[in-house]
Amino acid sequence: MLTYDRMTDEELILQLRDGDGKVIDFIIEKYKELVRKKAGSMFILGADREDLIQEGMIGLFKAVRDFDAGRDASFSTFADLCVSRQMYKAVEAGNRKKHAPLNSYISIYEEGDVPDGAGGASPILEMILSETGRSPEDMLIDREQTEYLERKIYESLSDLERKVLNLRLTGLEYTDIARILGRDAKSTDNALSRIKSKVRKIMENR
Repeated sequence: MLTYDRMTDEELILQLRDGDGKVIDFIIEKYKELVRKKAGSMFILGADREDLIQEGMIGLFKAVRDFDAGRDASFSTFADLCVSRQMYKAVEAGNRKKHAPLNSYISIYEEGDVPDGAGGASPILEMILSETGRSPEDMLIDREQTEYLERKIYESLSDLERKVLNLRLTGLEYTDIARILGRDAKSTDNALSRIKSKVRKIMENR
C-alpha cells in the first residue's frame, strides 16, 4: 500500500479499474476526513451526524465509480461535490418524510449560546447582514426579535432561495451550491442577490 502514496488520485482510480481492489480502502481512508468535515457543516441542516457520515461515504463510493478524468477537473473536486450532494439529498429526503419543507425555518441558536435578553445577532443574521453590508455590532437584537426576523426572512424566500441560503450557511460557495442543486452559476448568484435584497428590506422595515 505504500506505493499508493506516490500515486495521484487519477492514477489510483485507473489502478482500481484495472482490478486492484485494495485501492478502494486507500481512497476511503484518504478521504474520510473530508466526509467528516462535510457532515459537520451539513449538521446544521437538521440531520444526524452519523447518518450524514454514512451518506457521505455513499457519495464517495459514487465518486470513485463515476469519475471521468476526461470530463471532471480533478477527483478531489468531484469527490467533494458527490459527498456534498449525497448528504444534501439525504437531508431533503429526511425532511420530506417528516412532512416539512427543507428548513422552512432553521433554529438560529444552539442551546445556551445566547442568554435570554442578551443583545447580538444570531449566526444566521451575522452571515446575512455581513453579505448585505450591515454590521451586526451596529444592531442590538434580542433573542425574541431575532427569531421573529428569521421567520420573516424565511417566509419571504422562494423554495430555491431557501435551499441556496441553507447551503450558503454551511460555508459553500455559490458555484458549489449551483452544482449541488443542479443549477447554473448565474441563477444561483441571482438567488443570492434576491436573498440579500429581501433581507435588506425586512431589516429596514423591522
